[in-house]
Amino acid sequence: MSRTAVIILNRNLPEPTDALAERFRRLDGEAAEVFVVEAGSDPERLSRHCTWHVNTPEAVARGLRICRGFNHGLARLHEAGRFAEFDHFFLVTNDSVFEPVPVIRELAAEMERHPRLGILSPCSRTWGEYRLLARRPTRYFWHVHNTAYFLRRQFVESIMNPGDDMAFLYDGENFRGYLAEIELIAKGYANDWATAITRLVTVEENESYLKEHSADIRTESFEENLRLYVEEGRAWMRRKYGFTSRWQMQMHVRLWYDKFFDFHPEYAQYRI
Repeated sequence: MSRTAVIILNRNLPEPTDALAERFRRLDGEAAEVFVVEAGSDPERLSRHCTWHVNTPEAVARGLRICRGFNHGLARLHEAGRFAEFDHFFLVTNDSVFEPVPVIRELAAEMERHPRLGILSPCSRTWGEYRLLARRPTRYFWHVHNTAYFLRRQFVESIMNPGDDMAFLYDGENFRGYLAEIELIAKGYANDWATAITRLVTVEENESYLKEHSADIRTESFEENLRLYVEEGRAWMRRKYGFTSRWQMQMHVRLWYDKFFDFHPEYAQYRI
């Protein structure tokens, strides 16, 4: 049986984190092992399922966000020699909401039906992609934005940087994660790994946590965080790639997407 390491990020919201961790343990059983990264959480607001508590001064002041948080969890598993124990990694933020049914085996089975998939994203029922996937439940994309990413271990191993927490998988210099998923998808296609969205598993984002509990999380308001996400992210993108617009970054990944089907015409039926 394939096994999945579920890595959940928390910052001072133990209740939804605990509920999510217990949901995976209860419904997905032995197929999943749950790990929780505490991103500078207060000691009294740790999840009951805390695995790693990052309490450096910077993490306490600013948190880790997606890039640094998931980098930390993956790096600790690799450092402990546990990577080979898992076939997949499910990176999940604690505002993700799943239906009360097993999802890990469904995602793992779908990934095995697609041997060149590196990233598989559950779909939201509110996305236009959900309707697009009505006749073919899984298709390959060159863009996706989600709070939950199911990754094949071999894909992670092909692009990871062991020993570098700041850049183990994501670029941690991109603090708020602007287009981080696009960059990861581009690295995948450049290394012969595709990205897909499936409606076999659905997930929704509970935005109320950031909108109503920003003080507990010790972050900016929803509107201010969105402004900084774009402003700081565009500055990061320009420094790293020389791109000045989101469109240019999307064309970058689209180039690799198109080349993937040149090399693998057998997957053309899954192209959007």
